[in-house]
Amino acid sequence: MFRNRPEDPGAATIAEFTRTTISVARATYLHLDVFAASPGGGNHLGVVLGAAHWSSAAMQRFARWNNLVETTFVLTPTQPEASYRIRIFTPRQEIPFASHPSIGSAHAVLENNLAQPRDGLLWQECSAGVLPIRLEGTGTAQSLFLRPPPAHIVDTGLTAHPLLAAALHGVDLGPLAPALVAGGRSWWLAELASEPVLRAWQPDHGAIAALARATDSLGLCVFARRAAAAPALAVRAFPAGVGITEDPASGAANGLIAAYLAQAEPAGAFAGGYVVSQGREMGHDAELIVRIDGREVWVGGRTHSVVRGELEWDPT
Repeated sequence: MFRNRPEDPGAATIAEFTRTTISVARATYLHLDVFAASPGGGNHLGVVLGAAHWSSAAMQRFARWNNLVETTFVLTPTQPEASYRIRIFTPRQEIPFASHPSIGSAHAVLENNLAQPRDGLLWQECSAGVLPIRLEGTGTAQSLFLRPPPAHIVDTGLTAHPLLAAALHGVDLGPLAPALVAGGRSWWLAELASEPVLRAWQPDHGAIAALARATDSLGLCVFARRAAAAPALAVRAFPAGVGITEDPASGAANGLIAAYLAQAEPAGAFAGGYVVSQGREMGHDAELIVRIDGREVWVGGRTHSVVRGELEWDPT
C-alpha cells in the first residue's frame, strides 16, 4: 500500500504546486474527456489543481459556474495511505463519491506528476474513503480502473417501492428483477428486454425524479445485454436525484450493475467482466470496461485531456 509520507514525491509535489498558486489566487484547470471510445465521446470532467486555499463555498460556486456534471479539486491527502485527495462537486452540491470524476482526477494527477503509483496502484482519498485505482497499459493506451466501495442489494422486485412501476412504465423488462443497490451511491437498476428496447425508450423523467427523491437515490439506471461476440452491455443512466436528465458515462452506476450481476449470476456469461456502451442516445460514445474477480469489481477506461489553462477565481 502506498503511504504518502512527507518525503514521498507525490506529497512534496502537491504541496509545492499549492504554494506556487496560493499567493496569486490562480489555479490550473483541466477539462477532460472520460471513458471516451472515440474523441469527444466520453463524459466531461473539470479538474482544478492548486486550490487548497479555496473555501468550500468557492469550490461550489466554481462548480456551479463551470456547469459540468462534476468538477473535482485535487488536494493533499489527510490519510497516511492516500496518494492524494479529491473533493467532488456537482453544480448543486458536494458529493462523497463518483467513478468518472475519480478516474479523471487520477489521470490529471498522473499527467501532472503530482503522485506516483506503487505496485501499479494509486490510492485516492475522498469522502467515501481511500479507494485504489489500478493502471493498465502505458501512454495513450493506458486505462485506469477504480475499485468502488463495496455494494449491497437493498431491495428487489417491481413492487420494491410504490413509485418504481411508474418510473418503468411502458418498457419491456429483462430477466433480472429491478433492484435498489447501494455502494458509495444508491441507484435503482433495471434490466430491459433488449438493446433496441433500451435505445428507443423515452422515459418519464418526472417519474424517475419522484422515485429518486422518495428513496434518496441518484435515480434509475437501465441496462440490456448486447448481441456481441464478447460479453457486453448497453447502459443508460438517469440521475434525477442530482438534477441531471441523462448521464453519458456513469462509472458508479456501472459498478453497481456489475456487483448486482456478480451476485445474481455468479456463474453467468458476465461473471468475469464485460464492456459497456453508453451515451449514444445523447450524441456521445462512451466505453467503460468492467472487471469482476469474484465479487470484487473494477470499473475503468481511458481518459483524454482536452483543455488545459489557468483560471482566476475568488478563493474566499
